[in-house]
Amino acid sequence: MEIMEKISLYAIPVIILVIVGYAYLVKKVKVYEVFCEGAKDGFSTSIRIIPFLVAMLVAIGIFRASGCIDIMIRFLDPILAFIGMPGEVLPLAILRPLSGGGATGVMNDLLITYGPDSLIGRIASTMMGSTETTFYVLAVYFGAVSIRKIRYAVVVGLLADIAGLLTAVWICRIIFG
Repeated sequence: MEIMEKISLYAIPVIILVIVGYAYLVKKVKVYEVFCEGAKDGFSTSIRIIPFLVAMLVAIGIFRASGCIDIMIRFLDPILAFIGMPGEVLPLAILRPLSGGGATGVMNDLLITYGPDSLIGRIASTMMGSTETTFYVLAVYFGAVSIRKIRYAVVVGLLADIAGLLTAVWICRIIFG
């Protein structure tokens, strides 16, 4: 165990040093200048994506304030019972593809209400780690590079989210019962 602690302590700094050293010594890259140029490009990209971020945050706020989540829970309750998913985690499953911040807030509420060691807490935590903020990623990253045709990316992203959600429920049911 002591060896793993040492490895985990030094792994990231060593990886960074190896990459920077390789770039500077072997590839003759001016690392600092290239880093600064990338940071400058990153800043201009962040300015370009602000409208997409604002639009996504407004849409999420409308979705939460409208009560759509409660209606969806009541409508989907029979399906949730069939797959073994507690209805309490459905708001997290719905919000996760939309907003990382909103999903984190819902998960925090679940952990406070049910506890981190409860089945609901464990399913929620596993869902957060096994899914992505699909619509946020599509809006921000595709918008930043002006990609307008995102139909297949939406389908694949949502299918991956569904697979992550179902697997989270299944694994947690098997392990934590």
